[in-house]
Amino acid sequence: MQNPIQTSGNQESLIDVIDLTKRFEDVTAVDTISFAINRGEIFGFLGPNGAGKTTTINILTGLSRPDSGTIRIAGQDYIKNPKHVQHLIGVVPDESNLYPELSGFDNLCFCASLYGIRKQERQEKARKLLQDFGLEEAAHRKFGGYSKGMKRKLTIAAGIIHNPQILFLDEPTTGIDVASARQIRKLISDLNSDGTTIFLTTHYIEEAERLCNRIAFIVRGRIARIDTVENLMQLTEGRHIVQFAVSPDSAVICENITTAFPGLQCRTVPGGVFVESSERVRVGPLVRLLEDMGAEVSEARKVRPSLEDVFVDITGIEVGMMKQEKEKAKMGGEA
Repeated sequence: MQNPIQTSGNQESLIDVIDLTKRFEDVTAVDTISFAINRGEIFGFLGPNGAGKTTTINILTGLSRPDSGTIRIAGQDYIKNPKHVQHLIGVVPDESNLYPELSGFDNLCFCASLYGIRKQERQEKARKLLQDFGLEEAAHRKFGGYSKGMKRKLTIAAGIIHNPQILFLDEPTTGIDVASARQIRKLISDLNSDGTTIFLTTHYIEEAERLCNRIAFIVRGRIARIDTVENLMQLTEGRHIVQFAVSPDSAVICENITTAFPGLQCRTVPGGVFVESSERVRVGPLVRLLEDMGAEVSEARKVRPSLEDVFVDITGIEVGMMKQEKEKAKMGGEA
């Protein structure tokens, strides 16, 4: 079901997208989607590969033109007058677009020059960003020798060197270590606290839950739901979930559980099953059933419903599938 444009409360929208459509031959990658991004918010855009996330970002950042629809950025028609709006936008793609043979400092200075920033000012900006992002010691090392986490941070720095009002972040923490991912999430929060509006795509739903004010779920080119994280989480009220660590795990386990206990819902996860009910789950009878089936139960614990559960309910897509698809996307691409 397609949502109309929706903002949060009486906030001012910085971006308005109306009936945006993009086709590739006989495939409709983006199907008449509409949404608004409020000034000063972190807006999450979630969906599996092929859902239309990258196509939407490419259109919003001027890399692709839509077949139909309207985009207004800061009140201006972006499709008709893209050059009038480009300075308001910063873009951090999922793969770095910086030059490996240049140093971090020179990469930032070059990016600043593309926006017409004078030499002295761009050098000052580059030095400050390198310091703010913890890259000062690597300033004059070639970018190609940076770690993945360092490359990600410098790419974000390059995306904001001209002080854009809105920053597009495409999968900012994919493929980097835990410590670097934590640092980048803090950078995102700090940028937002300083007034930058952020459009974020991610395969990590827990990351979106932690960072975003509002989230749009997109599936097969259409918006399935747009709402605040708080409102989305209210959909989990009254749900009781227990995770069983079971060996060996099998789809047959869930079939037997739902047959023996018709009031329960069950889904398999790596290493076990999730059992859900609108009432308190009685663990004892389930453990006995699993053991009678020849399964070994090593753990049973209550699980707090999360945004992942909301995503699965709304889209019908398992979260684990999204993460697997992301690994495949590294070798290909997505619509």
